[in-house]
Amino acid sequence: MAEVTLDLRAADKAEAYAQLQEHVESVLAGIADPIAAMATVSCLVHHAFGHLWTGFYRVVEPGRLLRVGPYQGTLGCLEIAFGKGVCGAAAAERRTVVVEDVHAFPGHITCDARSRSEIVVPVFDAAGELIAVLDVDSEHPGTFDARDREGLERIVGWFAAVPVAA
Repeated sequence: MAEVTLDLRAADKAEAYAQLQEHVESVLAGIADPIAAMATVSCLVHHAFGHLWTGFYRVVEPGRLLRVGPYQGTLGCLEIAFGKGVCGAAAAERRTVVVEDVHAFPGHITCDARSRSEIVVPVFDAAGELIAVLDVDSEHPGTFDARDREGLERIVGWFAAVPVAA
């Protein structure tokens, strides 16, 4: 199963996320390394939906700074301060942020000018500490909705459910 990368672009979103969730759990079974999991989740989500950019910004200074982690897509911003842009807002507020039009989001940080919509999901560990945010960008406006929020929140729930190796 690990060698399979799903293409779910033609599937209903609810069904696509259910399939992807099952696949992520299968591929990560027995893994306790958050960086390996971030790399794997980035790959699986990115290819399942054909997004522009999919990846993680890791918390390197709690409450202050995010740094790019494993991702798929073009070069990402290397660092983002808490409270800045969509990723920084999601980190500071500890909640998922869905943006239909990035050009209408005050303070949006442009890492790739083709990005038109975005969703950023906070990632918590088993202790409830914010360890990263999952950032997904689309070159189409209005790509993300409540079904994406719910699906991606369930997927990153892996990090809170699995004790990680030190």
